[in-house]
Amino acid sequence: MQAFSRNFSLLGSRLAQSQKRQALGLGSLAARLYSTDSGEYDLVVIGGGPGGYVAAIKAAQLGLKTACVESRGKLGGTCLNVGCIPSKSLLNNSHLYHMAKEEFADRGITVEGKIGFDLEKMMGAKEKSVKTLTGGIEMLFKKNKVDYVKGHGTLNGTGVVDVALNEGGQSSIKTKKVLLATGSEVTPFPGGAIPVDEEVIVSSTGALSLKKVPERMIVIGGGVIGLELGSVYGRLGSKVTVIEAASTIGGVGIDLDVAKNFQKILKKQKMDFKLNFKVMGATKTGSGVSVDVESVKGGKQETMEADVVLVCVGRRPYTEKLGLESVGVQTDKAGRVEVNHMFESSAPGVYAIGDVIKGPMLAHKAEDEGVICVEGMCGGHPHLDYNCVPSVVYTHPEVAWVGKTEEDLKAEGVEFNVGKFPFAANSRAKTVDDQDGFVKVLSCKKTDRMLGAHIIGANAGEMIGEAALALEYGASAEDIARVCHAHPTLSEAFRESAMMAWNGKAINF
Repeated sequence: MQAFSRNFSLLGSRLAQSQKRQALGLGSLAARLYSTDSGEYDLVVIGGGPGGYVAAIKAAQLGLKTACVESRGKLGGTCLNVGCIPSKSLLNNSHLYHMAKEEFADRGITVEGKIGFDLEKMMGAKEKSVKTLTGGIEMLFKKNKVDYVKGHGTLNGTGVVDVALNEGGQSSIKTKKVLLATGSEVTPFPGGAIPVDEEVIVSSTGALSLKKVPERMIVIGGGVIGLELGSVYGRLGSKVTVIEAASTIGGVGIDLDVAKNFQKILKKQKMDFKLNFKVMGATKTGSGVSVDVESVKGGKQETMEADVVLVCVGRRPYTEKLGLESVGVQTDKAGRVEVNHMFESSAPGVYAIGDVIKGPMLAHKAEDEGVICVEGMCGGHPHLDYNCVPSVVYTHPEVAWVGKTEEDLKAEGVEFNVGKFPFAANSRAKTVDDQDGFVKVLSCKKTDRMLGAHIIGANAGEMIGEAALALEYGASAEDIARVCHAHPTLSEAFRESAMMAWNGKAINF
């Protein structure tokens, strides 16, 4: 292979890193000596979301006496309680309903009587999955001897965390180090022009618990959260309109080619879009909500009517009421904690990960940061290549990407090849009649090294893992093209797109 020599040295480096991490995972001498039998903790993690709970478990596994302080009363943070997990339950079950209603007959499946759904039971299934998973994290804490403190943690000078306990009263915890993993919260509409009541005007939290399916839903914001939740209610019968100030959907980081194809597919699913429009305000009426919109280029204001308005204009780091000023933790203009390469803030012994620092607000990014941060505390060498962190939109079809977009590479002046393979030419996609979308691989024109991968299609969120692995280990398009993939699978489309990026030719297209 062309890339063999280059990748051999890279693999040697990776192997050395892996061996260091394995040694840490087994409990290094440094970690054991670091632990204490006194009443003082080695590490207190404030926040029990994906980043915080993973960091706490890893720290305990490395021999640190660890406590995790969480005010919600349930572990898992926004992701598990009112974000990633419950939304995926609703996305999956609403898709099954849609298939039963719209596609089963064409697939030769007959269903007796009228096809309907029970929203209360659907919400119940969502809650069941959340309860099971939050309980599972508590069991992991017990297994790994992590002390779980339910309350709001506040820094009170160096080495002290004060906790306002949920059950009442105060507790003061002494610790050598503190890790801030408090996550993020919903960003309110600018200027407070649209007050959220979680009933008629809702955030993503309220949208996960609506009592009935609205006839008309307006989604303010065409990013990941808005499109996912809009898809849920669109499948259940809502007339969904997405209002987005940008000219494309999908949010930051999505490839323009993918975004345009994505919008076409969602339009076929009867989701409407008003792109290049901004929302000026919203007023509750006797029958719902009136929303005032205006073109970003200016012009006459329009008024739209809806039964429910979903506000999805982003999230902001949660760093309020943490006592950061008591130890001199510096934050940037966005309120994020500024950290160095070890994830340590300007205050010695105070670290931060996840949504409260720079980078994409993704659960898996926070998890990785949590692990490598505590490894660094125990003598490891933290490193996370943010270019290799994948993103996924869990609509149907799913959209996933990792690495550079075409727009990124053009802006950086990098010459690249494009390999693009449609699922319409993939045998598995044809047999399951799920042919929308494509896989696109971008590779360096000079070295053939893969620079990015972009997928829109069924199970894109699962397939992107192979692309992330290839990117992390410096694989070339040829390397991917020469790996035998099982047949028939959707992942063959990834291999074929790599073939096209490598030598301009696919086998089946």
